[in-house]
Amino acid sequence: MIKRVLWMAAGVAIGVIAVRRVTEAKSALGPAGLNRAVAQVSDSIADFADALRSGMQERETDLRSALGVDADNIR
Repeated sequence: MIKRVLWMAAGVAIGVIAVRRVTEAKSALGPAGLNRAVAQVSDSIADFADALRSGMQERETDLRSALGVDADNIR
């Protein structure tokens, strides 16, 4: 349950950040700079997702090590 709430909160935060950045870029840069601003927002979201995946993988490795579970036997 808590895991779902955390994922929902992360999704909402990403959505809010994306909408705010796009809105700011649209009003400040006009149509010509909008593509560049959207690309920057997209890059920011991709970087955040990569960091999140990396953290999840590290935590999973820690848990498997602590429990003595071999990843090769699971899949």
